Amino acid sequence: MSARSSLLRDSLIAIAAFLVLAALPYIFPSKGFTDFVVRLAAFGIFATSLNLLVGYSGMESFGHGLYFGLGCYTFALIMQNFAVSIPVAFLLTIFLSILVAVVVGSICVNLSEIYFAFLTLAFQMLLHSLIIAWTPITGGDQGLTGGIPRPPFLGIRLDNYYHLYLFSSGLLVVCLLAMHHIVQSPFGYTLRMIRDNVSRAPFLGINVFRVRLMAYVIAGAFGAVGGIVMSLFVSGAFPDFAYWTISGEAIFMIMLGGLTVFLGPLVGAVMLLLLNDVVTKLTSHYGIVLGGIILLFALGLRKGVLDFVADMWRDRRQATLSAENRSEVAASAKPAVAAGE
Repeated sequence: MSARSSLLRDSLIAIAAFLVLAALPYIFPSKGFTDFVVRLAAFGIFATSLNLLVGYSGMESFGHGLYFGLGCYTFALIMQNFAVSIPVAFLLTIFLSILVAVVVGSICVNLSEIYFAFLTLAFQMLLHSLIIAWTPITGGDQGLTGGIPRPPFLGIRLDNYYHLYLFSSGLLVVCLLAMHHIVQSPFGYTLRMIRDNVSRAPFLGINVFRVRLMAYVIAGAFGAVGGIVMSLFVSGAFPDFAYWTISGEAIFMIMLGGLTVFLGPLVGAVMLLLLNDVVTKLTSHYGIVLGGIILLFALGLRKGVLDFVADMWRDRRQATLSAENRSEVAASAKPAVAAGE
């Protein structure tokens, strides 16, 4: 299948998915449901962007929450302090996130796995410390309260909850489509090759530093989009969005949903959000329960749900093909035996 036909197919699937999401509030007319989907959009984009690094690039980042928190706070601060439209604030937030990702990535991407993981975490905690200390600007440990102005643009009013739902759903679909196109492009396969054998990549003329830096910047930009959606959802920003636990949640989502299947992080986000909502209603010891469930996946299945399903499908298909090949060999052998007789 050519790249153009593949993009057309994925675009049609994305349009169909958006239409389904747009219709769901009429089937489930509950504010709890729309709240869930908006949160899913924020965390689904965020976790999938992290998987661009972890799953496709082999770069285990413990500090990807830097861009979630940066996107959340930057967007909220721009909207609260400057009379700009939402698209302008959106673009300015992405631009700042890209600049930060270029600087941080230039320092980190050439480091070995463990140093890369902990240095990215250090940069995230630096942002969290700045948020806590810079109280006149960020609100300190109370966060940015007071709401976010939401001037209408292109007929979209984000102070209308259904419009916010559609906007968040649209961003989720568009971001997933864009990231899927990236991982299926030659650039995405170059990332896989570097992940699998970084020492041989330079012999093929690949600039490993530049490719990894591009992947890091792209992931950071998409991570900031997740933060923007969360900022719109809570109508502000809070220090927890830049704390190390937000990166841990994204890693848990990837572990639950699957590392090797593109939609794995999105499925993991659905599972973790549902677990959070259900477990917190049943017990105050939700951390112990969630930890036990994650350990069950890590030690029991040793892979995410979609990884498990994909492996089963692959094994079943391989068994079917092997059976067909044996049948063809047996059928071709019968005439030869008959001729010999």
